[in-house]
Amino acid sequence: MVKPSVKISGRGAQSGAVPQRFGLAAREADDDWLDAREGIDGPEPRLRTQVIEERARTIISFNQSPDIPFDRSINAYRGCEHGCVYCYARPSHAWHDLSPGLDFETRLFAKPDAARLLRETLAKPGYKPAPIAMGTNTDPYQPIEGRYRITRQVLEVCLEARHPVTITTKSARVLRDLDLLIELARLNLTAVALSVTSLDPRLSGLLEPRASAPVKRLDALGKLAVAGVPTHVSVAPVIPAITDEFIEAILEAAAQRGVQTASWIMLRLPHEVAPLVREWLGVHFPDRAGKVMAIVQSVREGRDNDPGFFTRMKPQGVWADVFRTRFRLACKRLGLNREQSVLDCGQFVRPSADGQMRLF
Repeated sequence: MVKPSVKISGRGAQSGAVPQRFGLAAREADDDWLDAREGIDGPEPRLRTQVIEERARTIISFNQSPDIPFDRSINAYRGCEHGCVYCYARPSHAWHDLSPGLDFETRLFAKPDAARLLRETLAKPGYKPAPIAMGTNTDPYQPIEGRYRITRQVLEVCLEARHPVTITTKSARVLRDLDLLIELARLNLTAVALSVTSLDPRLSGLLEPRASAPVKRLDALGKLAVAGVPTHVSVAPVIPAITDEFIEAILEAAAQRGVQTASWIMLRLPHEVAPLVREWLGVHFPDRAGKVMAIVQSVREGRDNDPGFFTRMKPQGVWADVFRTRFRLACKRLGLNREQSVLDCGQFVRPSADGQMRLF
């Protein structure tokens, strides 16, 4: 794919350049050729989402990162049609020689064997339960979940095995599995977080074009809370001079709907995400692009990104202190984060590898 000469509507990334970190050849289309092609063939057809079914060998990814609160996760999909331009997971598409830009949100991978693979892993004699995090790399409730229902199948296995599982999403589609989440919550086996970036639907449509509208995410949190499911709102990412004005309002809207806990994350720009965000700013907010990047670099010691453990999640400097203080004071005023839920790992029942019920 090539860099567009006009704004691409309905997608977060504004180009599809292949990564240069792995020595792939850069591709660029000549403007005269593009003009001639449009005159002959008409405008370029709209990008369509493609899904490739991946036959994975394992489904749980284990990590030893010392600064995140889980050691295992499941990602039922690679790539994400939500198209959040700031997504820190975009560089993962580079491993497939695909663009972290437009390819990440249009060329997706689904793992239809996820539930079977999970069952086989949980059935192993040496497996020890701990909360499985879903939604750590790509969204488990992105639009193609409506067709594949892989996330639901994984939750069914977790319920059967009494295994704790957490969910992070930007989609109200999570409510389609409310029946399973209610049962898991009744057993203290789940908690659900929804990430809300702004309260402006137009801005959200530019930042995260195929995610649920902000009010729908908040309403989903409310319905989950009423149903007894532990809920969490993540104000993430905070983009200075773009979304930081919404910090307090998001927390207040979430608290009004019964949400118990909240967190925030400063914008992170690993690898190819930085040029994609710069490009996005140039298209949509050219008047403040320089200011945004100057603040981002000011909290990362002059760099676009800080990859270090612990420091990557804890921006420093005046701007970071301002955001942190605003968040803390709002949470205190609204009564958020008074209690933290701890999921129960003691109910685990090892399932049979083949899914058959045991007689004894």
